[in-house]
Amino acid sequence: MTITAVGCQANERMDTMKKRISTVPFKGTPEQEAKLRAVIDEKKNVEGSLMQVMQEAQEIYGYLPLEVQTIIAQGMGVSVEKVYGIATFYAQFALSPKGEHQISVCLGTACYVKGSQDIIDRISEVLGIGAGECTPDGKFSLEACRCIGACGLAPVLTVGDDVYGRLTKADVDTILEKYK
Repeated sequence: MTITAVGCQANERMDTMKKRISTVPFKGTPEQEAKLRAVIDEKKNVEGSLMQVMQEAQEIYGYLPLEVQTIIAQGMGVSVEKVYGIATFYAQFALSPKGEHQISVCLGTACYVKGSQDIIDRISEVLGIGAGECTPDGKFSLEACRCIGACGLAPVLTVGDDVYGRLTKADVDTILEKYK
């Protein structure tokens, strides 16, 4: 394998791991917004509290959609770009809601060289979503992760607490059917 080919594979893996803004319509409630505004009021004058507010907002909503990022930015007196930059930099923040069935596909080295990108591609094809996204019905979400810690079973994916290993893309349909 040439250095160029290795670089292209690394770029493909990084592209799969990028956070994407949700296409699922935002369904926040007035109660959630009131909770968030109370958190902001409590912490807006505390230096260095932006990440705390973002963490609490994610606890309230389950993720940080653009609408929530805007409320945070306005309330904390910072730009939406600053909030978005933090949300996309730190892995703990999600830009899309989590589905009822959370699928995570390992893109660690052992899994990747054994075909985990093909697994993600097939899941994306079947569910119509990419990594970091949720199906419009809220049933499934898909994440690409760096390592599940089951390298001997590569390639590996999880659906909630269920672990599936030694997979091929042909296994995807059968696995997803269990959760429909």
